[in-house]
Amino acid sequence: MSIINLTPSQLRQAANIKEKIEQLHKQLAQLQGTKVTVASAPAAKPAAKPAKKKISAAGIARIKAAQKARWAKIKGGAKPAVKPATKPAAKPVKKARWAKIRAEKSAKK
Repeated sequence: MSIINLTPSQLRQAANIKEKIEQLHKQLAQLQGTKVTVASAPAAKPAAKPAKKKISAAGIARIKAAQKARWAKIKGGAKPAVKPATKPAAKPVKKARWAKIRAEKSAKK
């Protein structure tokens, strides 16, 4: 039965019973010499933690290189390369491949 469907006299009776239970809990705690821990409402769920954003390996490498450069500047040492080396040979190969594909398409027309 829902609390919405209860009559006022039933609600008052339920409140009286609850008060009696709380008093009995207090009396029991006094006899045992412990603190009273009566929960009047259910405990709220803790807020969900937001998802952590992951940094890519390249991003971590950039951060590390920048930090090394800062320390080198402070200590007066040689500056390491800030940007990690890339594969320069891959770019012309891709360009040649796509040029070949475009030439084949234009020949078919």
